Amino acid sequence: MVLTTAAMGQGKNEELIGWNAGQKLTWADYKGKPKENSDAAASTATYLGFEFNVGRDGFNYKITCTFSKTKSWGLHKTDYILTHEQGHFDIAEIFARKLNKIMSGYKFDKNSFKEDLKTIYESIALEKDALQNQYDVETNHSIKREKQEEWLRKISDQLQELAPFSGY
Repeated sequence: MVLTTAAMGQGKNEELIGWNAGQKLTWADYKGKPKENSDAAASTATYLGFEFNVGRDGFNYKITCTFSKTKSWGLHKTDYILTHEQGHFDIAEIFARKLNKIMSGYKFDKNSFKEDLKTIYESIALEKDALQNQYDVETNHSIKREKQEEWLRKISDQLQELAPFSGY
């Protein structure tokens, strides 16, 4: 049995890139069409994917953290704004690692695993969305430069702290 918790809103024909510490986003990655009447400088669409399999080999899972080239767009393409947008992708990676940390300690129960895994994923996804929103609110979408620098340090620290869980 293979069950997938698909990333909400992900389309079948999207062009995606996986998070990679050695590869930062570039404006060439932003291929989406800007939303009409948006006052945003750019938009970064990310997905936290989670699949699991229960079979003869036991229980295993796969986590993905991806960026949608298709749904992401930029109007004001500066290095500064791109750094802010990279922060959104890095926050998604933080939660992929948090999910892996939780899953590495998960004790499989054949009677409750479906509900357990749904609850775990939904909790992480809600926490991720809340932090993404907090990042934009506190930095005012990167306009508050001191807050932006503070957040970039915070994101970097969390990635470092969760490095042991990056091998998902």
